Amino acid sequence: MFRTERRRNEKTGVTYPWLVRSTAMVNHFYIYCVDRDFGPFFLKFCTYFPYNAKLCINGHEYAKQQLAKKAIRFEALDNGVLQCDEPKRLQCICAGLSAEKIDALLRKWLRLLPHPYSAADRKAGYRYQVSILQAEFSLTQVLDRPVTGRVFFEEVIRENLDIGRPSQVQLIFDRRVNSRTPGRFRTRVITDGVVPSLHVDYKSTRIKQYHKEGRALRTETTINNTRDFGIGKLLRNLPALRQVGFQANRRLLDVQKISHDCSIGEDAFDKIVRPLEVEGQRASALRFGDQRVQALFAVLVVFSLQPRGFNNREIRVLLTQLLGLDAAGHPIGRMTYDLRRLRLHGVIERIPHSHRYQLTPDGLRIALFFSRTYARLLRPKLAEIMPQSRPIEAPLRRAFDRLNSEIDACCEAQRLAA
Repeated sequence: MFRTERRRNEKTGVTYPWLVRSTAMVNHFYIYCVDRDFGPFFLKFCTYFPYNAKLCINGHEYAKQQLAKKAIRFEALDNGVLQCDEPKRLQCICAGLSAEKIDALLRKWLRLLPHPYSAADRKAGYRYQVSILQAEFSLTQVLDRPVTGRVFFEEVIRENLDIGRPSQVQLIFDRRVNSRTPGRFRTRVITDGVVPSLHVDYKSTRIKQYHKEGRALRTETTINNTRDFGIGKLLRNLPALRQVGFQANRRLLDVQKISHDCSIGEDAFDKIVRPLEVEGQRASALRFGDQRVQALFAVLVVFSLQPRGFNNREIRVLLTQLLGLDAAGHPIGRMTYDLRRLRLHGVIERIPHSHRYQLTPDGLRIALFFSRTYARLLRPKLAEIMPQSRPIEAPLRRAFDRLNSEIDACCEAQRLAA
């Protein structure tokens, strides 16, 4: 804001007022409106000269208003769109939000609302000029499998904690970064409840990435100073700023990496541990912790190097030994049932023109992973941490005992405080 201060002429000693830039705590008033084209927005006016004002609009609300006017069906996602019958027309609507339309919105409402400049002031040439204080550009990628998307995003965060380093930041923003570049270069992971978000900084610009409402991956670039990119602040520079913001979103996704595909692993696991139906034939689940299933996988690994495969009798002999049963008294039909569900789950396949079976490529990996994980990781490590087992000097046991002690101490402290 501007204020006047009294100055004195050194030669004549006469005092005179002088305008200076300053700051002050002054009152503001807000006007909340709903526009036919832009939806909800607000205007904020300062009550002190030169009567600064702020116009805050949401491009998503503009898009939703336009979709409603054109009778295009859509489903909203907070300040976004979850789905739309005509996505190409929606994209055209978003791209059509221009500086001219924003300026026209302001002029329209200034004619309707009270504001500091009277008609005489406007006639004398005093009018508002719009500049860009803050601009946010978002990319919302809606996920058809939200739970898998949440797992994917958490893995993205875990494997991209170095995304805020100068070498990565200059790739994201396509700007040279050196020792004289202002700002802190860091990656921040902020958790609100159970929802984590990833934050990357460049000068006054921020990129935020998070799992939006459990349904979409949201990437937002917020530019607080257009001069970070050598762009002027006047509203006419919006197209150039738009290009910077959306390119930064895309480059962040290009720079990010992940070492595995969560959905592939989830699909493979679900295919085994859940019941399924193949061409009208039903097969029960192969439960991970089931004793018989683990024995089946262990036996299949033994037969993995048999070029001739195996048949019902051969696998039944080894399976009954692992289960502690008598092979002579074990029903052949029960073994046939197991072979059938292994075949329908894609773990084994029948050798053509024979009653013998062999492991499929996927089946070998599944059998190895399930049996080794259960026998060498789950059972021994779970035994280490259980309170019934004798105390042993194992790192995992010490960590769990320390955690249990800290929880007990915390509960005790809370009771004392109450």
